[in-house]
Amino acid sequence: METFKIVLFILAIAASLGCTVLLFRSYLDSRLRILLWSALCFVCLTANNLLLFIVVVMLPATIDLRIARHSMALVGMMFLLYGFIRESE
Repeated sequence: METFKIVLFILAIAASLGCTVLLFRSYLDSRLRILLWSALCFVCLTANNLLLFIVVVMLPATIDLRIARHSMALVGMMFLLYGFIRESE
């Protein structure tokens, strides 16, 4: 069961990192600003997934990084929300 958790967290990190890379590449090709805001959101979500991996797998019950994880997710969603509002005008 422990191996399954590790694989699951690594896949989540890889998926969000892959989305980040693809969004940045698309932004560099097209210069659409919504792609930039989406990429910045996924940077924060990747960091969130990485912190979750550290908490659950590497440092279980040692350090509580819940505030840092939630802050990264909040900042990511704020990037995306700002991008949606800014680009709708």
